[in-house]
Amino acid sequence: MYLLIGTGRAKEIHTLEENDQNQGIRRVMNHVKNKIHVLVIGLLFLITTPVLAAGSLDDLVESALLNNPELQAAKARWQMFGKKIDQAESFADPKLSFAFSSYPIDSLAGDETPMTGNDLRIDQAFPFPGKLAAKGAAARHQALWYKGVYEDTRLQLAGKIKSVWYQRYYVERAIDVTERTLLLLDDIARLTETRYAVGSGRQQDVLKAQLEQSRFLDRRYALQQQQASLAAELRRLIGTDEGDIDVPEQLAIQPVEIDAAELYMVALQQRPLFAAYRALIDSYGAKRRFASLDSYPDVNLWVGYRFRDEAPGDRVSGTDFVSTGVSINLPIYRKKRVAAVAEAEEGAAMARRQLTDFENSLRATVRDYQAQIEKNLTRIELYRSGIIPQAQQVIDVGLIAYQVGDLTFISLLDSLLTLDRYQLGLHRATADYLRTLAQLEATVGGNLDLSNNKEL
Repeated sequence: MYLLIGTGRAKEIHTLEENDQNQGIRRVMNHVKNKIHVLVIGLLFLITTPVLAAGSLDDLVESALLNNPELQAAKARWQMFGKKIDQAESFADPKLSFAFSSYPIDSLAGDETPMTGNDLRIDQAFPFPGKLAAKGAAARHQALWYKGVYEDTRLQLAGKIKSVWYQRYYVERAIDVTERTLLLLDDIARLTETRYAVGSGRQQDVLKAQLEQSRFLDRRYALQQQQASLAAELRRLIGTDEGDIDVPEQLAIQPVEIDAAELYMVALQQRPLFAAYRALIDSYGAKRRFASLDSYPDVNLWVGYRFRDEAPGDRVSGTDFVSTGVSINLPIYRKKRVAAVAEAEEGAAMARRQLTDFENSLRATVRDYQAQIEKNLTRIELYRSGIIPQAQQVIDVGLIAYQVGDLTFISLLDSLLTLDRYQLGLHRATADYLRTLAQLEATVGGNLDLSNNKEL
């Protein structure tokens, strides 16, 4: 009788232990489920909450436009070539000369012969009509080319800063998702260890959970390295190492409809490089005119005055003399002038081909950006309205099924990793959408009008 009572008591104690362990498992499962709910709700809140985060980004762009060394160099180059216009349109300096003429070699006296005197002479060269105008036009159009390059560099710099800034936004959100997933994996790992301890789980599941934790730790380290690299790139573009560069936790999404043909026409009017290329073509045209005019001679006028002393036999009694004259160069070496004309013609042809290639490239780029914007906008809507909520439901059902033994650990883990992948996909689509809009603005040469568009 005593043995029977002891055996029953032992069974009762074992049953109580199993109940306690099952309750522990349920508590862990509920904890995991609550964390997943918080993660998904928080993610959707971040994406759907409208936030005006452009202020800090606009400040970064403004700072870069003032401090970026490459942009400052482009501006200095434009201003440098602007200073060449007056140089090209100006006459050459007159020449002033003084000479001691016809002095006797034995005495060097100035009053022994009537032909002895001191000559003062001034010369001025006058280029053939049209040469200075052509040189000035070439210099002016060359300066306009570099002005367009500078203005286009401003646009591209703003686009680069926005692109890197949105990349950093994605990386920081990816770090957040990774850390939340690590917390969930830690809870799931403890759950598998608990199940293994009571004999309802497998050691393989415990090892698999630990392996996934290590993999996500490695991903977090890689993302943190990218975060530091992007911060360094932003500081390089801005031109300063001072201050922190932060990105917001959420960004507003405004859908935009893109008409590639319309934007291309806008780019023709606004993109500075179009005007720059036309100026470059005109510069070569002016150089050709100058090369053609170089076949005509330049004129050199001079005026001289001779100071004389009275000498024996001088019929004019030492009167001073005045003289004037004209000279021209003889452009007889035609080969180099023909080559100069051909050089200018080839330069103009090169610039026209570069302009055509730029037009074709811009047209293709606008179409590509249109496709990317539409794709990413569709992905954002799909992730938010369908994929992520559905992935959440799969995990909810999977947790219940895993708790009662109807679902394997591998299937539960796969559901969690799928949700993690979709969350990253949503942040990636958001960042890519905004990056592409920024790049499109830099491509067409101005900001897109989003004032009438509602936030997604």
